[in-house]
Amino acid sequence: MGQFPSAGARRPPSTPPPGQDDALFGLEELPEGPSAHAPARPGPLVGPSFRDSPAARRLLSVREIHAEPAAAASPRGREVLERFPDARVIDVDSHWRIPDLHGNEGSLERWVRIKSEVLVLGEKKTLTTRPNGRSADWIAPGSANGCAMACAYCYVPRRKGYANPITVFTNIEQIIAHLGRHVSRQGRKREPNQCDANAWVYDIGENNDCSVDALISENTADLVRAFSRWPTAKASFATKFVNPDLLLLDPRGRTRVRFSVMPPQDSRLLDIRTSPVEQRIAAAADFLEAGYEVHFNLSPVVVRPGWEQDWGQLLRHMDDVLPPAVKEQTAAEVIMLTHNKDLHELNLAWHPRAEEVLWRPDLQQAKRSENGSENVRYRNRDKAAAVDSVRRLVASNAPWLRIRYAF
Repeated sequence: MGQFPSAGARRPPSTPPPGQDDALFGLEELPEGPSAHAPARPGPLVGPSFRDSPAARRLLSVREIHAEPAAAASPRGREVLERFPDARVIDVDSHWRIPDLHGNEGSLERWVRIKSEVLVLGEKKTLTTRPNGRSADWIAPGSANGCAMACAYCYVPRRKGYANPITVFTNIEQIIAHLGRHVSRQGRKREPNQCDANAWVYDIGENNDCSVDALISENTADLVRAFSRWPTAKASFATKFVNPDLLLLDPRGRTRVRFSVMPPQDSRLLDIRTSPVEQRIAAAADFLEAGYEVHFNLSPVVVRPGWEQDWGQLLRHMDDVLPPAVKEQTAAEVIMLTHNKDLHELNLAWHPRAEEVLWRPDLQQAKRSENGSENVRYRNRDKAAAVDSVRRLVASNAPWLRIRYAF
């Protein structure tokens, strides 16, 4: 209890919420965003920006860049290298095969440090757009892989082997050209579905956080600009990071930002190095005013003692602070926790406290994933009951929040 300001008593922006003073970014550290009516940037940011702030440098203080030669020589690669001029550059044959990182068990001791200090530059060799149907109609080829944040439940590091720094794909022009052709082939959406009533929705951040990527390169900005010109399509990405620089762009309603939220005590334990939950919720109005569509991910829902009470409090806080304009256009995804045996073992080496709530053999059942890894999720009956509870909590505390799907 007492995680959020009470109804009608919004906390001044200069004061961090209770219990959030140990988070990566306190509310007092977030500079005022640029005007929502600022013109779209024709090129890279100039002048002071959030990406140059001390808060951003705490998240990313790059000292080492592993780069495929072609990626380093590309225009986007050169921009990234110029952004971190003091970083040591190491040539690699492939962004997937870096012995010092991938498969090196010793990297566990530097799990978070590697995320902060190491980047990888590569080219996206296979450009494939896959059907989805849940969060989006299509999963776009990513412009990055990995993350500087360290959420304990994240599935991306399962494939990388003991290290998960950001890999920036520098051939962004090819990625956007591929997407343009795909969008053109679809034509107009003939029938509405739960993804969107009118537009084909493309998830552009399946294995990365586009808000964090925007601290490094213009890939996110280029994608937002591209979708702003495609009247039949819409970009979408989930984020746990508030990056005010994205307010400088001109998405024209063609990019959906999905702020992931969970009770703050869960976030402090599991969402390592992310923006505080209250800050993500508070940012929704600014992003809507800047021309984004704003949705929420209630994700992941972790079943543990007191979880329903804490989710109810979170939803009441959202009802209290979100303005009518946000409520009128928003929707939510409910995503129950899926965990993984390899990730469980990895977490035990650097963050064992997280596993006290993530690894619950008494509630979970095995599920073999499409790539053959050993996942665990809540047993069918327990999961169904938990989803029903979330739906009731939303109906009682935030009835304006339409649930697009629950998984």
